[in-house]
Amino acid sequence: MRRTHELISSRRLSKLVSVAVVGTLVFAACGGGDTTSEGDDDTPTTQDAGEPVPGGSVVYAVEAETSGGWCLPEAQLAIGGIQIARAVYDTLTLPNADGEYVPYLAESVTSNATYDEWTVELPEGVTFHDGSALTAEVVKNNIDAYRGQYANRSPLLFIFVYENIDTVEVTGPLTVVVTTKTPWPAFPAYLYANGRMGIMGQAQLDDADHCDEDLVGTGPFVKTEWQVNDHFTAERNTDYWNQPYPYLDSIEFRPIPEGEQRVNSLESGEVQVIHTNNALSIDTLRGLAESGDVDLVEGTEYGEVAYMMMNASKPPFDNILARRALAYAVDRGALREIRTKNVLTNASGPFAPGSVGYLEDTGFPEHDLAKAKDLVARYEEETGEPLAFTLTNNADADAQATSQLWKEMAEAAGMQVELKTVDQAREIDDAIAGNFQSDLWRNHPGGDPDLQYVWWHSSSPVNFGRIADPEIDRLLDEGRVETDPAKRTTIYEEMNRRFADQVWNVWSQWTLWVIASAPDVHGVLGPDLPDGSKPFPGLSDGHQVTGIWVDQ
Repeated sequence: MRRTHELISSRRLSKLVSVAVVGTLVFAACGGGDTTSEGDDDTPTTQDAGEPVPGGSVVYAVEAETSGGWCLPEAQLAIGGIQIARAVYDTLTLPNADGEYVPYLAESVTSNATYDEWTVELPEGVTFHDGSALTAEVVKNNIDAYRGQYANRSPLLFIFVYENIDTVEVTGPLTVVVTTKTPWPAFPAYLYANGRMGIMGQAQLDDADHCDEDLVGTGPFVKTEWQVNDHFTAERNTDYWNQPYPYLDSIEFRPIPEGEQRVNSLESGEVQVIHTNNALSIDTLRGLAESGDVDLVEGTEYGEVAYMMMNASKPPFDNILARRALAYAVDRGALREIRTKNVLTNASGPFAPGSVGYLEDTGFPEHDLAKAKDLVARYEEETGEPLAFTLTNNADADAQATSQLWKEMAEAAGMQVELKTVDQAREIDDAIAGNFQSDLWRNHPGGDPDLQYVWWHSSSPVNFGRIADPEIDRLLDEGRVETDPAKRTTIYEEMNRRFADQVWNVWSQWTLWVIASAPDVHGVLGPDLPDGSKPFPGLSDGHQVTGIWVDQ
């Protein structure tokens, strides 16, 4: 059934698009992110060995429940929900080890010479879990549902993500043509959408009452049972188009929010696979990997960034003196040591290693208490007001401890800081409404910078930091339409430096997601992709589970 894939474009761009979060999904931006980390390249990893053996099952502990379910255009999926979605649904493209987007569920994705018309060809013979056929009409309906142009679905922030799509047309039983308002060389990345743009069956698309729980995908596993806050169980899709996968007979996902409990569950054998980005848990897991008690895979590239997000539309952070004062006041080396046992790497900007636009040195201010105090004094002289602000955080114990450390560092420079604790849902709502002064945040995973357009452009409703910078807007607009890889790199490197100069955010550390598994579990990074390329190593948006197998 399966066939040789074409490349993503008829005029292939060299490593044009690397994986990244689709920007407007607010739920991907999790407060309290300073507890995450980026690992060192020499950390221990146990490699899989042996020939895959079909059969068996695993229990996989994820960081949180997805209580809103998986009606994908409307769903609010953090990484735990994405991980489950990737077991049930397929995306039209996937990133590979080189950060290129290659067809996955699609047969091919090709552009015209100007990158404003994209043709998606689908394979013959692929069926959804309910037996219905994968057709161009269903794919068109999915794309329209995500962009708010399908009557039976009411998407949330995807509307802003896909605003650059002009039309979606069916030109054949297995052919969809998408035209865009501007040249959009990064478009194949949006067919993956950080693992969120799974293709749903027509029955689920049109289900007014149970779209969130009656899941119909083409993916490797078929949902059998979901008990909220307990488990999500799925069994092997025996008709999966990408044979011989999956290997497992079944997979069970369990939400275990507390990081230490996840590690303990793995050690005890209660679960066989976990994911985590908690630096202290990673430190423990590295020790277990060294002793051979677990296998550990670390995603050292394409990470998210943890940072202090400041509301630049209101005092004090509408004043660059305040933003620079905070940047100089924060000792990121101390944060790294105290809060993460030096597991993480300090961030130089929003683009992590592996991503287009990454720079080792952007000119971002380094800790200098004397400069911080001087800037505080200048702010107070200029405004006649003390440099005071509220730092919002959530009730997570790690977030609380990290917030207290930021507060102490700012106050040492003469600022006044009040901590405000809210639940995570309220934290996100406040960010959307602009009802905050500062917040510890985590976002912007992966590579291609165009996927950050909606987070930073002054015209975007989900520009949470209220960044209004004509230079940032110019660079975002130029980067979106530029097709030359070298020129794109230059554009985003310039943007990286602009962020540092204007201190629109105070960068903390790049995150690190790891997958830890029992020694008898193999293949957690997934098999080679259908075109023969290797799977993507970044873990900020989960990973494939098609290739997981266990010793029998």
